[in-house]
Amino acid sequence: MPTRFRRRGALALAAVCLAWALPTTTARAEEIPRAPGHRLVDDYRGAAAAARPVPGEAPPQHPYLAPNGRSGMHADAAGSATYPWNGPLGRSPQVRSEAMAALGGECANVTFDRAGRIVTVCGTFQGFLVKLLDPRTLATLAEHRLPQRPSTVEAISRLDFSRIFKDTSGGAYSYLDDQDRLVLADSRQHVVRLKHEQAADGSWHFTVDADWDLTGHVPHDCTTWTNLRPTGDCDPVTSVMPDWQGRIWWVTRQGRVGTLDPADGAVRSLRLAGEEIQNSFSVDRDGVSIVSDHALYSFTARADGTPEVVWREVYDRGTGAKPGSVNQGSGTTPDLFGADGKRYVAITDNADDRMHVLVYRRDAGLPAGGRLVCEVPVFGSGASTTDNSLISSGNSLVVENNYGYEDVTSLTFGRSVPGGVARVDVRPDGSGCDTVWESAVRSPSTVPKLSTANGLLYFYAKDPHPLGIDAWYLTAVDFRTGKERWRKLTGTGPLYDNNWAPITLGPDGTAYVGVFNGLLAVRDAEG
Repeated sequence: MPTRFRRRGALALAAVCLAWALPTTTARAEEIPRAPGHRLVDDYRGAAAAARPVPGEAPPQHPYLAPNGRSGMHADAAGSATYPWNGPLGRSPQVRSEAMAALGGECANVTFDRAGRIVTVCGTFQGFLVKLLDPRTLATLAEHRLPQRPSTVEAISRLDFSRIFKDTSGGAYSYLDDQDRLVLADSRQHVVRLKHEQAADGSWHFTVDADWDLTGHVPHDCTTWTNLRPTGDCDPVTSVMPDWQGRIWWVTRQGRVGTLDPADGAVRSLRLAGEEIQNSFSVDRDGVSIVSDHALYSFTARADGTPEVVWREVYDRGTGAKPGSVNQGSGTTPDLFGADGKRYVAITDNADDRMHVLVYRRDAGLPAGGRLVCEVPVFGSGASTTDNSLISSGNSLVVENNYGYEDVTSLTFGRSVPGGVARVDVRPDGSGCDTVWESAVRSPSTVPKLSTANGLLYFYAKDPHPLGIDAWYLTAVDFRTGKERWRKLTGTGPLYDNNWAPITLGPDGTAYVGVFNGLLAVRDAEG
């Protein structure tokens, strides 16, 4: 997209946000306003689906994470993006939303404590907020402000507000642990653990349960940024996750991989020279799977906690970042999956013509060239990329096409993206992979999800519109056939753009979507 147009689009978006600015609320939810035109588009299409559970084993439960489906952006430690409970089936679905502060805010990573309350991190123009929400009303019960990110200051100075959400550091990735505490790395290069508690008067609040300083191990002069890249001696922490022994692993933008021992605060690390890490990572009993913008890695930790490379697989990173990618390289968090005792890890590459789904065997000690199971091209020539995690269930993978989505201004005035969704299965004997189906659903930038309890995939879709109406839909697709079952209008206008936030399925069957001005919930009508 030409720079002049993007600048004009950013200014237009700023004007829209200012016109619809809402005060911050800490008690009750305010509905996100719709743009004109919502009466000119379908409110609902399709028909309610009957639940058809997907057979197969669930990912193993991580001992240091909240139960599967409650712990983080990718639902579990394996990154499966699957939930063991229902999402909405499409029975007269209802939409509720919570508006964030003036000029917007986006609640991306949604987790659930034991009582079903939402613990989320919301990116705003004033900084990240950790919020405790009522899952039914979306009312704010408590909030905790994280330190402002320098990249946010830079984006505001450029009036390029939507770029705020393309920086994956400073708390964008977080997880809920086995004691309902939220763990994240903030913009000070500290790993912070927060707990929420209820006072005698019934009010809720967050407290800092632990704070570990990584600045002795990570460059932290992060005061100046240009084009969302730090220009000082700065290496922001991208993501944190625990391993099966309780160590907290962390990765940085500039390729540092480290561990933190919560018991004594000991930190160990190494650096992948010349490589970036912009995605989160996945963990199993035998180690940690991390993808950089050059290669896929399997790590374990030595006795003292120092990360150690078990194996490394280089993939085709292409010749540059595509529209729809945060950086040059894979946009996926690795998926750990497999049925019938087979163990695989999957990512996508960044090949110039057509992106490939790549599946590797995870076993250690395989000979050179013996790890790759398949590389399957997906979507159209010259219009194929993703910056969101795959869905994995059994031996099946589902991938969406994000080509063409760069920020909120990409889809205004009725525009959309080429789109596409594909399901790729590993053959039962492990001899290769096959494309099972392809769908034309246009899901520009969400992390899609699968309910294994009802067999529905959930996407956040937007089609082109001749009258320039920007209509957003929660869309359910049959996992087995790829056929769209139903779609429900959530809202119109840029404030309903999810801008890379995931869909999250709650334990009560609600689908939540972080959008540019807050969080929305879609649930079946009661009765």
